[in-house]
Amino acid sequence: MAGRLAILACSGGLPVRISEAQPDAIKIGFEGVPNDLQGDIEVHRFEKMGDVFETLKAQGVDRVVFAGSLARPPLDPAEFDATMTALAPRLMAAMQRGDDALLSEVIAIFEDQGFAVMGAHELVPDLTADEGLTVGAAPTEQDLQDTSRAWDILLTLSPLDVGQGCVVAGGQCLGIETVQGTDALLQFVADTPKKLRHDFKGVYVKAAKRGQDLRIDMPVIGPNTIRAVAEAGLAGLVVEAGRVMILEREKTLQAVEDEGLFLTARVL
Repeated sequence: MAGRLAILACSGGLPVRISEAQPDAIKIGFEGVPNDLQGDIEVHRFEKMGDVFETLKAQGVDRVVFAGSLARPPLDPAEFDATMTALAPRLMAAMQRGDDALLSEVIAIFEDQGFAVMGAHELVPDLTADEGLTVGAAPTEQDLQDTSRAWDILLTLSPLDVGQGCVVAGGQCLGIETVQGTDALLQFVADTPKKLRHDFKGVYVKAAKRGQDLRIDMPVIGPNTIRAVAEAGLAGLVVEAGRVMILEREKTLQAVEDEGLFLTARVL
């Protein structure tokens, strides 16, 4: 008989979406990290990972899913339990190699404890954008050229573990996503002087990094992304088919229509 699923929840709408699709899942939150889950939620501290593992095993959990947004949390070494003290050197070494290495190490730690790590897209039907999805206005030839240029930039930067998004207008890169995230990128683009954009609108392209483990860090868009794209004066957005999640799908697609943008999903 299969064991239980646990949702390790951070901020944003993804933990809620998974909980709706998996109502029998155990819900675990973390101190200092807000989440929007309802019902029984057990809250733990990152410094006490031994307690987390013991709780999961005691409740028959054999699968976990990481869900939501989380910046690197501040940790107090004085509060580490024995388990976290033993894990700290592994985590610190991985942290020096970038976010992808850190997340891969977190997955390995949970697997070492006997848990299978699931991706949200494996638990929630129709969460990713399928190839051929097209909503809103038709992209122009210039939009398609900008999309190709943005994809080339993301592909080139991928080994450096920089980010998942890029904006290009008239063949010129207006910005790339870094640790500050999508909102910061699109605000930066919105603040770019018009004279530097040469009357081109531009396209936002969102794609997973090559080799990225999609079980823990799949790119996401939602209604707020669409609004930010519109406020940045862009023509639309292109996401990588099968490797980008659309949260609040109906609201997101409606927002594309309402803002007069386009959204397409392509194999990039």
